[in-house]
Amino acid sequence: MFGAVLSPLNRRRVANFKSNKRGYWSLVIFTVLFVICLFAELIANDKPIFVKYDDNWYMPIFSDHPETTYGGDFDVETDFYDPYIQGKIDHHGFAIWPLIPFSYDTIDFEMREPQPAPPSSRHLLGTDELGRDVLARLIYGFRISILFGLALTAISSVIGIAAGAVQGYFGGWVDLGFQRVIEIWGGLPQLFILIILASLFAPGFWTLLFILVLFSWMSLTGLVRAEFLRARNFEYVRAARALGMTDYRIMYRHVLPNAMVATITFLPFVLNGSIVALTSLDFLSLGLPPGSPSLGELLSQGKNNLQAPWLGMTAFFAIAVMLSLLIFIGEAVRDAFDPRKTF
Repeated sequence: MFGAVLSPLNRRRVANFKSNKRGYWSLVIFTVLFVICLFAELIANDKPIFVKYDDNWYMPIFSDHPETTYGGDFDVETDFYDPYIQGKIDHHGFAIWPLIPFSYDTIDFEMREPQPAPPSSRHLLGTDELGRDVLARLIYGFRISILFGLALTAISSVIGIAAGAVQGYFGGWVDLGFQRVIEIWGGLPQLFILIILASLFAPGFWTLLFILVLFSWMSLTGLVRAEFLRARNFEYVRAARALGMTDYRIMYRHVLPNAMVATITFLPFVLNGSIVALTSLDFLSLGLPPGSPSLGELLSQGKNNLQAPWLGMTAFFAIAVMLSLLIFIGEAVRDAFDPRKTF
């Protein structure tokens, strides 16, 4: 179905991508893992997915109901671990629980072992130093890392591509001025500035995203600038100018598609760097707010609790698998857009 709407060139690129088995299956595995993590609330949660009580159906994972709804005595948020509430639900209906009955911030007060506890049938990957399920935090942390990386990659790429396009197309003093600004901005000690800014502002997803965008937008600027500098004097660009076409239309309709061929091959690697940036700041306790599910925070716990190797090993293998899959996908995309490659 998709082959009919693709041009012969794009069909060749898709075929080249599929012929790279390592990259193709990496994309399949990464997509499956990401889709699973998108439904983390249905997989790991301390609230039932469905509750049937007196012929009424409820979905506690999406809406909160007081415990009086389930036969409790107080108008407070329902604690579904309360044996009294569980007995009421079992007597008047039933509850369908997720596969992992713990959310990323659920503290298991029924554990008898000192925290962090080793893997068991109750906690497949053990618990962290606060008694929270490691597998649940891994699922939520994987999702937030990918979503943050995608958002950072998209925003920084748009800014970087626009800046590189303006530099390369107009050239002259515009190009020289932009280059001096990029050289000065890129020469600043980024890590120290990030640490200072992260300590000045309240930590949060969007605050951290804004801070990282300030420095990550330059990753594609040089590549796009080079492509526009090369194409600005091509015959079809000169012909478009002679016909009275505006500069914006020439850049958007004629030059940018050619520049994007090289740019797209770098996007998986930019995404990789975005995820590493978030993980590094979380590892230094300068990233997401305390308590947020984070692979970097889990890695930091592994460093601080060497007697609990499951913490460090879980974070290490999760990060290693994620970044390796993205690298393999990036290599396959690069080969797919290489005109010298044939399948």
